[in-house]
Amino acid sequence: MFLPPFSQLYCITKKETTMNYWLVKSEPHKYSWDQFNKDGLAVWDGVRNFAARNNLRDMRVGDLVLFYHSNEGKDVVGVAKVAKESYQDPTTDDTNWLVVEIVPVEPLKRSVTLAEIKAEPALKDIQLVRLGRLSVSAVKAAEFDKILEMGNS
Repeated sequence: MFLPPFSQLYCITKKETTMNYWLVKSEPHKYSWDQFNKDGLAVWDGVRNFAARNNLRDMRVGDLVLFYHSNEGKDVVGVAKVAKESYQDPTTDDTNWLVVEIVPVEPLKRSVTLAEIKAEPALKDIQLVRLGRLSVSAVKAAEFDKILEMGNS
């Protein structure tokens, strides 16, 4: 049986025909995938980089998000979904900063390490590698599908 790539399975219909894909980073000792799953929802706050903030601003309900453990592990461990679009970050009075709310969708069968991502030719342009310090980055649909393929094989 043929199944389309994962990104196409979750495509929004009606007015929107495309979906955006993202990657968020979290240090597992501060906020891990396991804790995220226990919580069931996360307000993605504390972002203080304008490029990352712009990515938060562009997220739409239903967009899919790769959850990446940074510093420890350095690997993509699961998929989340945007549940609420950007609004003022409640941790600051500065109106420059935004948050989104995300919910877990599913873990990968196995994590995909940064070393594997760097070694994969199809991922040579991924922002995770090119803009390594960015905590919220855009991901192309083909890159998203490739990481899921790697993590679910």
